[in-house]
Amino acid sequence: MAENAAPEQAVAKISLPKTSESENLKKIRHTTSHIMAMAVQKLFPKAQVTIGPWIENGFYYDFDSPDAFTDKDLKSIRKEMIKIINRKLPVVREEVSRDEAKARITELGEAYKLEILDDIKTEPITLYHLADQWWDLCAGPHVENTGDINPKAIELESVAGAYWRGDETKAQLQRIYGTAWETPEQLAEHKRRKEEAMKRDHRKLGKELGLFVFADPVGPGLPLWTPKGTVLRSLLEDYLKREQVARGYLPVVTPHIARVDLFKQSGHWQKYSEDMFPMMAENQEDKAAEIGFVMKPMNCPFHIQIYKSELRSYRELPMRLAEFGTVYRYEQSGELGGLTRVRGFTVDDSHLFVTPDQLEAEFLNVVELILSVFKALQLKNFRARLSFRDPANPDKYIGSDEAWEKAQNAIRNAVQQLGMEHFEGIGEAAFYGPKLDFIFQDALEREWQLGTVQVDYILPERFDLEYVSEDGSRQRPVMLHRAPFGSLERLIGILIEEYAGDFPTWLAPVQIRLLPVGVDFIDYAKDAVAKMQALGIRAEVDLGGDRLGKLIRNAEKAKIPVMAVVGAKEVEANSLSVRTRAEGELGALPLDTVIERLQKANASQGNF
Repeated sequence: MAENAAPEQAVAKISLPKTSESENLKKIRHTTSHIMAMAVQKLFPKAQVTIGPWIENGFYYDFDSPDAFTDKDLKSIRKEMIKIINRKLPVVREEVSRDEAKARITELGEAYKLEILDDIKTEPITLYHLADQWWDLCAGPHVENTGDINPKAIELESVAGAYWRGDETKAQLQRIYGTAWETPEQLAEHKRRKEEAMKRDHRKLGKELGLFVFADPVGPGLPLWTPKGTVLRSLLEDYLKREQVARGYLPVVTPHIARVDLFKQSGHWQKYSEDMFPMMAENQEDKAAEIGFVMKPMNCPFHIQIYKSELRSYRELPMRLAEFGTVYRYEQSGELGGLTRVRGFTVDDSHLFVTPDQLEAEFLNVVELILSVFKALQLKNFRARLSFRDPANPDKYIGSDEAWEKAQNAIRNAVQQLGMEHFEGIGEAAFYGPKLDFIFQDALEREWQLGTVQVDYILPERFDLEYVSEDGSRQRPVMLHRAPFGSLERLIGILIEEYAGDFPTWLAPVQIRLLPVGVDFIDYAKDAVAKMQALGIRAEVDLGGDRLGKLIRNAEKAKIPVMAVVGAKEVEANSLSVRTRAEGELGALPLDTVIERLQKANASQGNF
């Protein structure tokens, strides 16, 4: 650089707020979805519109059309949208009676709109018009004029299948996804992040790294774990089990199915049955009477039965029961997404039965465990969400107002005592209790819920749980539901993308690969690997016989954290010529030194 050259200026970070965080983006995206629907119906007159909401990074509209939309069609639709924008059509709100709305929709022949109208319980009915060119049922909000949309800040991204009302028995629709921003620079940053997300996509990397597969004969949303993927799962499980044992947790194992009555008592059957797999009954009579078995959607009712199997003393509390329990949720096929949304997943579940006096200390101990897990996994960018019930929707929950207030206050007080940055998520509570959720933001600023801890006064009451207090009286325990990982499947999907498949040494399914440069050095490499494996190090030898350059490239592609070249010098010196993905060439190191460093990485949850 020349002496008088100006120093490079730091590139300003471009903020990409979610729709829910920006009223202006909400208006832009809501209006752009209408513009898209108008453009589609102009180019495809037989297409009927259904719903077109904003989503956090854009919008979509579902269409029933005899024409199958192609990528070429998306380009044509976008061009038509730009024409509409440039015409600067006013966006006009109109209030009409229900009968008037029905008459107008009937005149259009839009059957889906009639169904949507039936779902609208309030009056008057609001319509939004793009001048006198097009209209739809809508509550808003919108911009005042199509000219308020920047045509260089919109994009149509993809077409996907969708069922009307999300019901697989109803009409198959076509969903066009789009995005809209305030500036072209925001759109460019959005595209950059999408491209980076594709590179990091855990479905792509999981296949390339041989961690898991999905198979049609097994079914969607049901991952099959390969040997390498199973090693990764086991490493995470073993790590957390060690941490739990050190904190006084007791391991338990429970079945995958139970009588439906168990979930009636817990309230899951009444409040959660739509997300559960159908009941298994021996005959139609039992089915009609709801006598049968269901696959468990949660582990808590099982742990409650273990607690309840004998009368407990206050001296036994807190009782901390822990299980890596696989649960089953009947997710709609259109909602499935790799490992982050599956139908069968394993939860690092634990239920703590505590006295009221022990609640605060145990809650804080759980938070400390969750934070230590995040530190070990190098997850730093997260916020705490106080997931509370929505008072406006009381039918969604079970239990008394008093129990909810006690539980919510316990969480709020604990977070304030910790001085932890937090925000409240009204309506995010489970149906039987409020939670403290940890919302993690990944390298692409997407948010995921990971660890959670929940205070529950309600299930102990529904199951009539008791303990004998110090004065001999029967008292009700409080429950804490807790999962530092959350879903093990979702966690691994997030970790794959966060690390871009480049796991820290302690988590890598294969930690070191030895690369013999000729057949004469294979025996030494095998002996070294056997020594490592006996000490718990995950090592292997590349026996492909390729040139050294290709051996290194193969190891790099497989994202092996440590590679070690074995040749005549290494054999003679009982050493390895080490190269790491993080630091490059380290030169020749004694074999024992390499082993010690790998053992240290395992012990400290670190790198080589």
